[in-house]
Amino acid sequence: MATLTRKRTAGLAVITSRGRLPVIVTAGLLVVMFAAGSLQYDGFFSGQVVLNLLIDNAFLLVAAVGATFVILTGGIDLSVGAMVALSTMICASLVQHHGWPIYAVIPLVLAVGAVAGFVMGYVIHHFRIQPFIATLAGMFLARGLCYVISVDSISITDPVFTDLAQARLPLPGGTFVSPSVVIALVVVAAAFYVLHYTRLGRGVYAIGGGEQSALLMGLPVARIKITVYTVSGLCSALAGVLLTFYMLSGYSLHAVGMELDAIAAVVIGGTLLTGGSGYVLGTLLGVLVLGLMQTIISFQGTLSSWWTKIVIGILLCVFILLQRLIGTRKAR
Repeated sequence: MATLTRKRTAGLAVITSRGRLPVIVTAGLLVVMFAAGSLQYDGFFSGQVVLNLLIDNAFLLVAAVGATFVILTGGIDLSVGAMVALSTMICASLVQHHGWPIYAVIPLVLAVGAVAGFVMGYVIHHFRIQPFIATLAGMFLARGLCYVISVDSISITDPVFTDLAQARLPLPGGTFVSPSVVIALVVVAAAFYVLHYTRLGRGVYAIGGGEQSALLMGLPVARIKITVYTVSGLCSALAGVLLTFYMLSGYSLHAVGMELDAIAAVVIGGTLLTGGSGYVLGTLLGVLVLGLMQTIISFQGTLSSWWTKIVIGILLCVFILLQRLIGTRKAR
Protein backbone atom coordinates (compact mmCIF):
# COMPACT_ATOMS: atom_id res chain seq x y z
CA MET A 1 0.00 0.00 0.00
CA ALA A 2 2.81 2.41 0.88
CA THR A 3 4.54 1.65 -2.41
CA LEU A 4 1.32 2.33 -4.34
CA THR A 5 0.84 5.63 -2.51
CA ARG A 6 4.40 6.70 -3.33
CA LYS A 7 3.85 5.84 -6.99
CA ARG A 8 0.68 7.92 -7.12
CA THR A 9 2.39 10.85 -5.43
CA ALA A 10 5.33 10.60 -7.81
CA GLY A 11 2.97 10.51 -10.79
CA LEU A 12 1.17 13.62 -9.60
CA ALA A 13 4.49 15.36 -9.05
CA VAL A 14 5.57 14.59 -12.61
CA ILE A 15 2.33 16.05 -13.99
CA THR A 16 2.69 19.16 -11.86
CA SER A 17 6.39 19.63 -12.59
CA ARG A 18 5.75 19.60 -16.29
CA GLY A 19 3.10 22.28 -16.04
CA ARG A 20 0.36 20.00 -17.32
CA LEU A 21 -1.93 20.24 -14.33
CA PRO A 22 -3.62 23.53 -15.42
CA VAL A 23 -4.28 22.04 -18.87
CA ILE A 24 -5.81 18.95 -17.28
CA VAL A 25 -7.96 21.16 -15.06
CA THR A 26 -9.12 23.14 -18.12
CA ALA A 27 -9.99 19.93 -19.98
CA GLY A 28 -11.90 18.71 -16.93
CA LEU A 29 -13.75 22.01 -16.69
CA LEU A 30 -14.74 21.73 -20.36
CA VAL A 31 -16.13 18.23 -19.79
CA VAL A 32 -18.07 19.35 -16.71
CA MET A 33 -19.56 22.32 -18.59
CA PHE A 34 -20.63 20.08 -21.48
CA ALA A 35 -22.17 17.60 -19.04
CA ALA A 36 -24.03 20.32 -17.13
CA GLY A 37 -25.34 21.88 -20.34
CA SER A 38 -26.44 18.51 -21.71
CA LEU A 39 -28.36 17.68 -18.52
CA GLN A 40 -30.11 21.04 -18.41
CA TYR A 41 -30.83 21.81 -22.08
CA ASP A 42 -32.20 19.49 -24.74
CA GLY A 43 -30.02 19.24 -27.84
CA PHE A 44 -27.08 20.94 -26.14
CA PHE A 45 -24.59 18.14 -26.67
CA SER A 46 -25.01 17.74 -30.41
CA GLY A 47 -22.34 17.62 -33.08
CA GLN A 48 -23.29 20.94 -34.61
CA VAL A 49 -23.36 22.76 -31.26
CA VAL A 50 -19.81 21.57 -30.61
CA LEU A 51 -18.69 22.61 -34.10
CA ASN A 52 -20.40 25.98 -33.69
CA LEU A 53 -17.98 26.68 -30.85
CA LEU A 54 -15.18 26.57 -33.42
CA ILE A 55 -17.14 28.42 -36.11
CA ASP A 56 -18.01 31.31 -33.76
CA ASN A 57 -14.55 31.52 -32.20
CA ALA A 58 -12.15 30.73 -35.06
CA PHE A 59 -10.86 34.30 -35.18
CA LEU A 60 -10.34 34.40 -31.39
CA LEU A 61 -8.46 31.09 -31.54
CA VAL A 62 -6.02 32.45 -34.15
CA ALA A 63 -5.47 35.63 -32.12
CA ALA A 64 -4.94 33.60 -28.94
CA VAL A 65 -2.34 31.40 -30.65
CA GLY A 66 -0.31 34.51 -31.45
CA ALA A 67 -0.72 35.72 -27.87
CA THR A 68 0.53 32.33 -26.64
CA PHE A 69 3.89 32.85 -28.35
CA VAL A 70 4.30 36.26 -26.70
CA ILE A 71 3.19 35.17 -23.23
CA LEU A 72 5.47 32.13 -23.31
CA THR A 73 8.41 34.54 -23.51
CA GLY A 74 7.06 36.47 -20.52
CA GLY A 75 5.76 39.34 -22.68
CA ILE A 76 2.33 40.76 -23.42
CA ASP A 77 0.62 42.13 -26.54
CA LEU A 78 -2.17 44.65 -25.99
CA SER A 79 -2.46 45.55 -29.68
CA VAL A 80 -4.24 42.35 -30.70
CA GLY A 81 -7.81 43.69 -30.75
CA ALA A 82 -6.85 46.92 -32.49
CA MET A 83 -4.86 45.05 -35.14
CA VAL A 84 -7.85 42.78 -35.73
CA ALA A 85 -10.08 45.83 -36.21
CA LEU A 86 -7.55 47.50 -38.52
CA SER A 87 -7.39 44.34 -40.60
CA THR A 88 -11.19 44.31 -41.00
CA MET A 89 -11.11 47.96 -42.06
CA ILE A 90 -8.35 47.42 -44.63
CA CYS A 91 -10.14 44.36 -46.03
CA ALA A 92 -13.53 46.05 -46.25
CA SER A 93 -12.21 49.33 -47.63
CA LEU A 94 -10.04 47.80 -50.36
CA VAL A 95 -12.62 45.21 -51.42
CA GLN A 96 -15.76 47.32 -51.21
CA HIS A 97 -14.58 50.84 -52.02
CA HIS A 98 -11.58 50.25 -54.27
CA GLY A 99 -12.54 47.01 -55.99
CA TRP A 100 -9.39 45.07 -55.06
CA PRO A 101 -9.57 41.30 -55.52
CA ILE A 102 -9.66 39.38 -52.28
CA TYR A 103 -6.57 37.36 -53.24
CA ALA A 104 -4.54 40.58 -53.31
CA VAL A 105 -6.09 42.07 -50.18
CA ILE A 106 -5.44 39.16 -47.81
CA PRO A 107 -1.64 38.97 -48.38
CA LEU A 108 -1.42 42.75 -47.95
CA VAL A 109 -3.33 42.62 -44.65
CA LEU A 110 -1.14 39.79 -43.36
CA ALA A 111 1.98 41.73 -44.34
CA VAL A 112 0.72 44.83 -42.47
CA GLY A 113 0.14 42.78 -39.32
CA ALA A 114 3.53 41.06 -39.52
CA VAL A 115 5.35 44.37 -40.06
CA ALA A 116 3.51 45.98 -37.13
CA GLY A 117 4.46 43.06 -34.89
CA PHE A 118 8.06 43.21 -36.09
CA VAL A 119 8.30 46.92 -35.28
CA MET A 120 6.88 46.44 -31.79
CA GLY A 121 9.22 43.52 -31.12
CA TYR A 122 12.21 45.53 -32.36
CA VAL A 123 11.31 48.49 -30.14
CA ILE A 124 10.72 46.26 -27.12
CA HIS A 125 14.07 44.52 -27.37
CA HIS A 126 16.51 47.10 -28.74
CA PHE A 127 15.12 50.13 -26.89
CA ARG A 128 14.38 48.20 -23.67
CA ILE A 129 10.76 49.33 -23.65
CA GLN A 130 8.32 47.39 -21.52
CA PRO A 131 6.04 45.24 -23.72
CA PHE A 132 3.00 46.73 -21.98
CA ILE A 133 3.97 50.26 -23.08
CA ALA A 134 5.12 49.40 -26.59
CA THR A 135 2.06 47.32 -27.44
CA LEU A 136 -0.24 49.86 -25.79
CA ALA A 137 1.17 52.45 -28.20
CA GLY A 138 0.59 49.97 -31.04
CA MET A 139 -2.99 49.52 -29.88
CA PHE A 140 -3.72 53.26 -29.97
CA LEU A 141 -2.00 53.63 -33.34
CA ALA A 142 -3.91 50.75 -34.96
CA ARG A 143 -7.26 51.85 -33.53
CA GLY A 144 -6.60 55.42 -34.66
CA LEU A 145 -5.81 54.25 -38.20
CA CYS A 146 -9.18 52.51 -38.25
CA TYR A 147 -10.91 55.88 -37.83
CA VAL A 148 -8.67 57.43 -40.48
CA ILE A 149 -9.99 54.85 -42.96
CA SER A 150 -13.63 55.37 -41.94
CA VAL A 151 -15.68 56.27 -38.89
CA ASP A 152 -18.59 54.22 -40.20
CA SER A 153 -19.06 50.51 -40.65
CA ILE A 154 -18.20 49.25 -44.15
CA SER A 155 -20.45 46.41 -45.27
CA ILE A 156 -19.07 44.00 -47.86
CA THR A 157 -21.29 42.96 -50.77
CA ASP A 158 -18.58 41.71 -53.12
CA PRO A 159 -19.91 38.37 -54.48
CA VAL A 160 -16.59 36.52 -54.26
CA PHE A 161 -16.07 37.64 -50.67
CA THR A 162 -19.62 36.79 -49.61
CA ASP A 163 -19.47 33.39 -51.31
CA LEU A 164 -16.32 32.53 -49.38
CA ALA A 165 -17.82 33.86 -46.14
CA GLN A 166 -20.96 31.76 -46.53
CA ALA A 167 -19.18 28.59 -47.68
CA ARG A 168 -19.78 25.47 -45.61
CA LEU A 169 -17.71 22.31 -45.55
CA PRO A 170 -20.01 19.32 -44.98
CA LEU A 171 -19.15 16.68 -42.39
CA PRO A 172 -20.75 13.32 -41.54
CA GLY A 173 -24.09 13.40 -39.73
CA GLY A 174 -25.37 16.49 -41.48
CA THR A 175 -22.93 18.77 -39.64
CA PHE A 176 -20.65 21.35 -41.18
CA VAL A 177 -17.83 23.79 -40.48
CA SER A 178 -16.71 27.00 -42.14
CA PRO A 179 -13.38 27.40 -43.95
CA SER A 180 -12.33 29.67 -41.07
CA VAL A 181 -12.36 26.67 -38.74
CA VAL A 182 -10.00 24.76 -41.01
CA ILE A 183 -7.66 27.76 -41.16
CA ALA A 184 -7.73 28.15 -37.37
CA LEU A 185 -6.97 24.45 -36.77
CA VAL A 186 -4.11 24.60 -39.27
CA VAL A 187 -2.70 27.58 -37.34
CA VAL A 188 -2.96 25.60 -34.08
CA ALA A 189 -1.21 22.59 -35.64
CA ALA A 190 1.56 24.78 -37.09
CA ALA A 191 2.05 26.54 -33.75
CA PHE A 192 2.18 23.20 -31.92
CA TYR A 193 4.86 21.94 -34.29
CA VAL A 194 6.92 25.14 -34.05
CA LEU A 195 6.78 25.33 -30.27
CA HIS A 196 7.57 21.68 -29.59
CA TYR A 197 9.71 20.50 -32.49
CA THR A 198 11.83 23.44 -33.65
CA ARG A 199 14.75 25.47 -32.32
CA LEU A 200 12.55 28.57 -32.30
CA GLY A 201 10.08 26.86 -30.00
CA ARG A 202 12.80 25.73 -27.61
CA GLY A 203 14.16 29.27 -27.61
CA VAL A 204 10.71 30.70 -26.79
CA TYR A 205 10.43 28.47 -23.72
CA ALA A 206 14.03 29.21 -22.71
CA ILE A 207 13.50 32.99 -22.82
CA GLY A 208 10.32 32.62 -20.78
CA GLY A 209 12.24 30.61 -18.21
CA GLY A 210 14.88 33.34 -17.89
CA GLU A 211 16.17 35.78 -20.50
CA GLN A 212 19.59 36.13 -18.93
CA SER A 213 20.00 32.36 -18.77
CA ALA A 214 18.99 32.15 -22.43
CA LEU A 215 21.68 34.71 -23.30
CA LEU A 216 24.29 32.72 -21.38
CA MET A 217 23.21 29.63 -23.32
CA GLY A 218 24.05 31.46 -26.53
CA LEU A 219 20.48 31.69 -27.81
CA PRO A 220 19.63 34.50 -30.29
CA VAL A 221 17.34 36.27 -27.82
CA ALA A 222 16.84 39.38 -29.96
CA ARG A 223 15.81 37.38 -33.01
CA ILE A 224 13.43 35.17 -31.03
CA LYS A 225 11.72 38.04 -29.21
CA ILE A 226 11.20 39.98 -32.42
CA THR A 227 9.93 36.84 -34.11
CA VAL A 228 7.27 36.12 -31.48
CA TYR A 229 5.85 39.63 -31.76
CA THR A 230 5.91 39.29 -35.54
CA VAL A 231 3.99 36.02 -35.19
CA SER A 232 1.50 37.74 -32.88
CA GLY A 233 0.98 40.56 -35.38
CA LEU A 234 0.56 38.07 -38.22
CA CYS A 235 -1.97 36.05 -36.23
CA SER A 236 -3.87 39.22 -35.30
CA ALA A 237 -4.08 40.20 -38.97
CA LEU A 238 -5.26 36.71 -39.93
CA ALA A 239 -7.82 36.83 -37.11
CA GLY A 240 -9.00 40.13 -38.58
CA VAL A 241 -9.46 38.50 -41.98
CA LEU A 242 -11.48 35.67 -40.41
CA LEU A 243 -13.57 38.19 -38.45
CA THR A 244 -14.26 40.07 -41.69
CA PHE A 245 -15.57 36.85 -43.22
CA TYR A 246 -17.64 36.22 -40.08
CA MET A 247 -19.14 39.74 -39.89
CA LEU A 248 -19.00 40.64 -43.61
CA SER A 249 -18.00 44.14 -42.57
CA GLY A 250 -15.17 46.27 -41.34
CA TYR A 251 -15.70 48.54 -38.36
CA SER A 252 -13.45 50.60 -36.12
CA LEU A 253 -15.14 49.18 -33.02
CA HIS A 254 -14.77 45.55 -34.01
CA ALA A 255 -12.75 43.40 -31.56
CA VAL A 256 -12.79 45.90 -28.69
CA GLY A 257 -11.33 43.98 -25.76
CA MET A 258 -10.35 40.97 -27.85
CA GLU A 259 -6.77 41.25 -26.61
CA LEU A 260 -8.10 40.59 -23.10
CA ASP A 261 -10.17 37.64 -24.29
CA ALA A 262 -7.09 36.22 -26.00
CA ILE A 263 -4.98 36.63 -22.86
CA ALA A 264 -7.76 35.08 -20.77
CA ALA A 265 -7.94 32.07 -23.11
CA VAL A 266 -4.17 31.61 -22.91
CA VAL A 267 -4.13 31.79 -19.10
CA ILE A 268 -7.18 29.54 -18.67
CA GLY A 269 -5.44 27.16 -21.07
CA GLY A 270 -2.60 26.80 -18.57
CA THR A 271 0.14 29.11 -19.87
CA LEU A 272 1.99 30.98 -17.15
CA LEU A 273 1.81 34.76 -17.41
CA THR A 274 5.43 34.88 -16.34
CA GLY A 275 6.37 32.71 -19.33
CA GLY A 276 8.30 29.50 -19.81
CA SER A 277 5.44 27.05 -19.37
CA GLY A 278 2.33 26.34 -21.38
CA TYR A 279 0.86 24.55 -24.36
CA VAL A 280 -0.85 25.83 -27.47
CA LEU A 281 -3.36 22.98 -27.17
CA GLY A 282 -4.22 24.42 -23.77
CA THR A 283 -5.01 27.69 -25.52
CA LEU A 284 -7.42 25.80 -27.78
CA LEU A 285 -9.15 24.43 -24.68
CA GLY A 286 -9.23 27.92 -23.16
CA VAL A 287 -10.97 29.34 -26.25
CA LEU A 288 -13.49 26.47 -26.16
CA VAL A 289 -14.22 27.20 -22.49
CA LEU A 290 -14.93 30.86 -23.27
CA GLY A 291 -17.12 29.91 -26.22
CA LEU A 292 -18.98 27.28 -24.23
CA MET A 293 -19.80 29.79 -21.50
CA GLN A 294 -21.39 32.06 -24.11
CA THR A 295 -23.30 29.10 -25.58
CA ILE A 296 -24.69 28.11 -22.17
CA ILE A 297 -25.84 31.69 -21.57
CA SER A 298 -27.51 31.70 -25.02
CA PHE A 299 -29.35 28.44 -24.23
CA GLN A 300 -30.40 29.80 -20.84
CA GLY A 301 -31.99 32.80 -22.53
CA THR A 302 -32.52 35.15 -19.58
CA LEU A 303 -28.98 36.00 -18.53
CA SER A 304 -27.09 38.97 -19.94
CA SER A 305 -24.00 38.27 -22.04
CA TRP A 306 -22.05 40.26 -19.46
CA TRP A 307 -22.24 37.22 -17.20
CA THR A 308 -19.61 35.75 -19.52
CA LYS A 309 -17.18 38.46 -18.38
CA ILE A 310 -17.99 37.78 -14.74
CA VAL A 311 -17.33 34.06 -15.10
CA ILE A 312 -14.13 34.74 -17.06
CA GLY A 313 -12.92 36.97 -14.21
CA ILE A 314 -13.61 34.23 -11.67
CA LEU A 315 -11.86 31.60 -13.80
CA LEU A 316 -8.84 33.86 -14.29
CA CYS A 317 -8.50 34.33 -10.53
CA VAL A 318 -8.77 30.57 -9.99
CA PHE A 319 -6.19 29.69 -12.65
CA ILE A 320 -3.74 32.39 -11.54
CA LEU A 321 -3.98 31.07 -7.99
CA LEU A 322 -3.47 27.54 -9.32
CA GLN A 323 -0.37 28.68 -11.22
CA ARG A 324 0.89 30.36 -8.09
CA LEU A 325 0.42 27.18 -6.05
CA ILE A 326 2.24 25.15 -8.70
CA GLY A 327 5.10 27.67 -8.72
CA THR A 328 5.35 27.54 -4.92
CA ARG A 329 5.44 23.74 -4.95
CA LYS A 330 8.19 23.77 -7.58
CA ALA A 331 10.22 26.21 -5.49
CA ARG A 332 10.06 23.80 -2.58
